[in-house]
Amino acid sequence: MRIIAQRVSNASVAIAGKVVGAIDGGYMVLVGVGPNDAPEEADKLAQKLVKLRVFSDDAGKMNRSLLDVGGAVLSISQFTLYADLKKGNRPSFTGAAGPELGRALYEHFNAELARLGVTVATGEFGADMQVTLTNDGPVTMTMDTEAM
Repeated sequence: MRIIAQRVSNASVAIAGKVVGAIDGGYMVLVGVGPNDAPEEADKLAQKLVKLRVFSDDAGKMNRSLLDVGGAVLSISQFTLYADLKKGNRPSFTGAAGPELGRALYEHFNAELARLGVTVATGEFGADMQVTLTNDGPVTMTMDTEAM
């Protein structure tokens, strides 16, 4: 699994002009699933994400976690994180999980975040979405279970 997490002061997702998910401070997370991924990868990413110390403490140092600051997550499914750009100018997405596995692990990741005590807002799996955010810092991190 792969995620891109951006520390945000606010973020929202709309479908057909209607906001379906929004958060104030926390992370906007793009979530990609590979064909060989399993629930254990989703758990590992969720647990790492909530404990990352990238929120400012009273001294202005990145020393607090999402749990410490009571932040939320806006989680967006993003199969394009598995784009293959090696040949030509048109990406191939054959490296992404199929819709059934992709949906199951995306939902599992969100459920694990909630189990860990995080408020989770989402878009809609497979929908055409418009995401708006204010990146705070900016702070943007990528995590890939193949590299963990």
